[in-house]
Amino acid sequence: MRQKPDRPDGETVALQALAFLVEDDERLTRFLGLTGMELGSLRQVATDPLALGAVLDYFLNWEPLLLELATALELPPEAILRARHDLPGAPTW
Repeated sequence: MRQKPDRPDGETVALQALAFLVEDDERLTRFLGLTGMELGSLRQVATDPLALGAVLDYFLNWEPLLLELATALELPPEAILRARHDLPGAPTW
């Protein structure tokens, strides 16, 4: 039996965050409007580690949404920040 890792990797958390956005029209519309991404490009975002990092940046820059995501994923908000550092382009804050 494989042991569960101490924390999920950045790509997994980012994909879960993207799914969290897509499952709610209001969240998705706001995300698309603020980022300039198009609905048709989300499949491509899911395969691009740099774009996935940008998805996590979106959450990290809006605390209420970050807390919603953390609750939905049953993770502390700090785990999402740590996951962001697993992906390319992470800020150094």
